[in-house]
This record gives sequence, structure tokens and C-alpha cells, in this order.
Amino acid sequence: MDGTAMKAGWQAEYQQAVSDLDGHKDAWARTSVAERMKVVQAMKDALMTVAEDWALTAARHKHIPEGSPLVGEEWISGPYAVMAALNGLMTTFSQIEGKAYVDLLPMRRVVTGQTAIQVLPHNLWERLLFSGVTAEIWMKEGISEKAIKAHAAVAYDVPIAERRGKVALVLGAGNINSIPPLDVFQKVFLENQVVVLKMNPVNEYLTDFLKVALGPLIERNALRILRGGAEEGAWLTAHPLIEELHITGAASTHDAIVWGPGEEGARNKAAGTPKTTKRFTSELGAVCPTIIVPGPWSAADLQFQAEHVATQKLHNSGFNCVACQMLIMPKTWGKAGAFMDSLRAVLGMSTRPAYYPGAHDRLAVFEGSTKRHHKVHRGDAPAVIINEHADDEYFRTHEIFGPALSVKEIEGEDAEAYLVAAINWANDHLFGTLGANIIIHPKSIRQIGRVRFEELIAELRYGTIAINAWTGVGFLGIGTAHNTFMLEETERVVVEQPWRPFPRGLVSGQFSLLPRPPWFITHGRQDTVGKLLTEFQYKPSWFKLPKIFYHAILG
Repeated sequence: MDGTAMKAGWQAEYQQAVSDLDGHKDAWARTSVAERMKVVQAMKDALMTVAEDWALTAARHKHIPEGSPLVGEEWISGPYAVMAALNGLMTTFSQIEGKAYVDLLPMRRVVTGQTAIQVLPHNLWERLLFSGVTAEIWMKEGISEKAIKAHAAVAYDVPIAERRGKVALVLGAGNINSIPPLDVFQKVFLENQVVVLKMNPVNEYLTDFLKVALGPLIERNALRILRGGAEEGAWLTAHPLIEELHITGAASTHDAIVWGPGEEGARNKAAGTPKTTKRFTSELGAVCPTIIVPGPWSAADLQFQAEHVATQKLHNSGFNCVACQMLIMPKTWGKAGAFMDSLRAVLGMSTRPAYYPGAHDRLAVFEGSTKRHHKVHRGDAPAVIINEHADDEYFRTHEIFGPALSVKEIEGEDAEAYLVAAINWANDHLFGTLGANIIIHPKSIRQIGRVRFEELIAELRYGTIAINAWTGVGFLGIGTAHNTFMLEETERVVVEQPWRPFPRGLVSGQFSLLPRPPWFITHGRQDTVGKLLTEFQYKPSWFKLPKIFYHAILG
């Protein structure tokens, strides 16, 4: 078959998919909550039939050795995350009459006067499995507790007979395999739209699994899943029946769609003349910081938090939009050298290859742009490049999608002064507002004062803020995107995690049963824990908990 015929073939397939969805968009918008609950349950059942093959296939494509604990990353950031979202949707739908589920969400007023809504833990299971971990959604200013229902599940406020659907295009992310289905759920369930999901070529191996797992949506003519590259994606973005767009990916891809490529795009952006005026939502990469606050860290604390930061950098081999890109360190802290030594040692233990296309070229550009750097060698895997001169604009404005990071040292007389300076620097100098992490000893928080600490958190201009946690935890269904509580007009998510893991935390009076988190790259049994957690999410049971805790603690 010649190229013209092949092109005609995919265009015919794409046109049929868009036309089918356009013809059924209003019918889907008017589907009852009871029917949607049946669809959600059917997807849970379907997902379990492909979950293991999904995780193992993804691990193989990402060059994770067979039998490696790192297969757990593909369980937790794949089937587990999707199953958890489906459970969240089921809970919301079961209590959506009068938006009763909102009444069960604990709320408080933060120091800024904003309303904060606790979304984790939400039930007994989460209190046990995420012991000590909390997550709050801070609403925008002016939205009181009494007004929350007016900003929840707003698509369901329209009388069912009056609802009108839309056809949305979701351009799938190529790195984290739960993102495409979660983006679909955002459009389908929260916005009453039908979806064309165009898979990213990097992980289009997932297509057949998603066609099974999301099959109930396909059967309802609410979804079509297509393979294709840049040409096919561009054709879809310009299609007259596509009414809205969504992308999780690079800012450069977003800008190319909105403004056009290269010089043309630069001219259009400068002139304010976009190529598309369709509503376009996105989750884009950034230079995400991790702020290390000086304090009375023990040797065990230094090691544990080194594993934590190494995870923030090298989870998924470094190919995460919320990966640590800028490590902000206290310049005069006496333990800074020991921490960096521990961090380099942990980074060197991770020998995963760089699977994402273009990684070696990006690393070469990063290295060539540094004035001073050192490498952490990892055998056959590319060395982790640590740039020691973060003041150059390149490192403050360019996300490095791969195993590299920059270090910025900040002066500060004490923990509070340092944290103020670090937050101001991150706000003023780093590209993007996706996520920021703060690692701080509980004694340092008490020294600053909890109220003052919350004031500082409020000044940090990022959509997800993690305190002694990683913003990747906020990805699992509790943010503005992938938000199963269907909350609108949100400003940020604040996640907080215990300082020390169980059982070491008990010695210091910290009551939490959370051991080393299974998403840590150093967890020796995360593959087992990831599979067990997915099975638990499918059908929770007290009898499943002991096995989960056993393997979690041993890891």
C-alpha cells in the first residue's frame, strides 16, 4: 500500500470515530447517574482482566528487568491509580443526590481565609493504607464552606433533558500510563463530554489494554481510542467537530497547537493571534523544586530523605512532569554535605535505562549548558547529571525530562528566614507552577509555628504542594485534574506525609503506620505491594490488609 492510501486509511478511521462520537454526544450527556455507575463498575471488572498484563507489558517497554521490584511503579501508576479513580467516582455518584458527599468532607478555614477541604483520608481504608498522610484542596478566595456545593459537580446542575454534549480530544501522555484514562474520566464524567483519545506513540502499546478496560465507555459511544503520531494529532486538533482539547505533556507541544510551530508560532504568540480558539485545558511540565529546610536531622533521617529525593528524581526513570528539577539547599547547614553524599549514593543504585525518546540528546544539551557539574555513574544507564550552578537562566526556565537536576544554595539565618528566601526564589525564578516539595523536620515546623508555616505555604505559588511528601502523591486522584470529588474553582492541593516511616517514627512519638512508601525507588517489594493494592482497590477486604502491610514493611 502506498503512502497516500495509508493516509486515506487512517483519515477514514479517524473521521468515522469523530462522527460516531458527535452523533452520540447528547445521549451520553443525558445518561443517568445510575447508568454511569453501571459503566464505572463494568470498567472496574474489565480493568482487572488486563491489569497484570498491562503492568508487565509497560515494565518491559520501559526496560525494567523482569522480576524487578520496580515493576511496582507500573502497577501503582497504572492499574492501581485507575482503579482508585473508579472507586472515587463510584463513591461520588452514590451520594450525588443533593451533593450529599460534600457534607462528609471535613473543612476548615486556613490562615488566608480560604476554605480547605480534606480529601485524604476519606474513609477507613485510606486511614489504614495511607496512615498519617493527609491531603487538602484549598478553594479559591471568597468561596465559603456554605458555597462549596455550588462549585461541586456543576455539570450535574443542568437538568438532564437540557444537557448538551461536546466532542473532546485528549492527547494522551506517553510517560505515566494512568494519565490517558484519568484524563478521559475528567472529560466524560466531570464535564459530560465524549472523547477521542489519541494515544502517544511512546506508549501506544497500551491501546489494546485500554480498549478492554474502558470498553464500557466505548460501547456507550462515549469514547474512541486511536493510535497515531504528530500528523494525526494535528489533523484532529483542527477537525471542526472537535470542540475542546486537553493535553498532558510539554509546554512546547501545547504552544505548537495553540500558536503554531517554530517562527510562525512565535509571531502568532507575540501578536496574540492563536491558531485555535477552542477551549484547551492542559497539565504541562515545569521546573519543579524540592526545598530542603535545615534542621536537627539524624543520620537515619538523612538516609531516608535522600531516598525520598532520589525517588522524586528517578521515579519512572526521571520522566515525570512533577520530577524534582531544582533541589534548593541551605548554604550554611552543617548537614548539607552528608545529605548530598547520601543522595548521590542512592541515585547511583538506580540503574534503569532512559527509555523515553530524546533523553540522551536532552541530557547532552543539559550537560553542555553547565558551568560546573558532576555525574553519578550508574553502569549502563545514563549518569545522573547534577548541575551545581543553577543561577543560569537555562536551568531555571527549561524542564529537563530525564535523569538530571540542578542545585541552588540559599542563605538563611534560621529555618524560617531560609524558607522565606527559598519560596521567594522559586516563585520569582522557576518556570511553571505545577508542583513543589518541602522537606522539613517537625521540630523546625514547631520552631516556625504552625500558623506562620501555613502562611508561608500560602505564598508558594504552585498547584500542588507536598510537605515531607512528593507531589506525585497528589496525582492519584486528588487534584484539580483527576478530581473525583468533582470540585471546581480550586486553587491548590496540599499533601502532607509523616516525617519518619513506621516503625522508626514510633520511637519519636509519631503515630503513623506508614512504612517506607511503596512508590520509593528503594522499596524492595513494591511490585508485590502494587499488585496487592490494585486487588484491594477492586474489592476491599479486611482479610487483604495483613498481606499488604507485611510486604510493605519488609520493603
